[in-house]
Amino acid sequence: MWKIGFILAICFVEPAIAQKVEVIKDTTQQSGDTLIIRRRGKVITAEQYAARYIPRKALLYSAVLPGMGQVYNKKYWKLPIVYGGFYLLTRVAFQYNDLYNHYKQELFAVVREPGYIPPSGYTESQLRSVTEFYRRQRDFFLILDGMWYLVQLVDAHVDAHLRDFDLNPQLKVSLGPSMQYSPFYGSAPGFGITVKF
Repeated sequence: MWKIGFILAICFVEPAIAQKVEVIKDTTQQSGDTLIIRRRGKVITAEQYAARYIPRKALLYSAVLPGMGQVYNKKYWKLPIVYGGFYLLTRVAFQYNDLYNHYKQELFAVVREPGYIPPSGYTESQLRSVTEFYRRQRDFFLILDGMWYLVQLVDAHVDAHLRDFDLNPQLKVSLGPSMQYSPFYGSAPGFGITVKF
């Protein structure tokens, strides 16, 4: 079953290739420097680009149908992650629920008939312990499922808010070799992250 989920995830992620967005400075306007974005042959300002995404609308879409806020924000690559998380957490919760019900039935049979030996071979106290463990695990994964729902809500809302984040074309982050000095070890080679503004 997990293989089908993996294949579906690959199918959804493959078409979600980012489009090229060119950000340039516009110095022709009288009011000063503003950023404009050239996308698919159209030129729009950063304010117009950000105004197309309303955070409340993204939040509402995600609340009604999980993942739709990500689609509204045009982050299609997040959709398999959202549904994959729901699938995984719900499947584990159902597995623990099945085990809980199985051992609960064995516990009831042992309590009703004092001489009964269950197929698992557990005693009554062991069955109580195992039943309680599987119930707690099931409840824990159901809580995680609810938290995953909240995470995808927050993701859609924050992503819509960050559309108007200042786009800086000179911003570059790179990972490269570096030499660091330590009073204990002397010079040591390593890797460093360089951020250029």
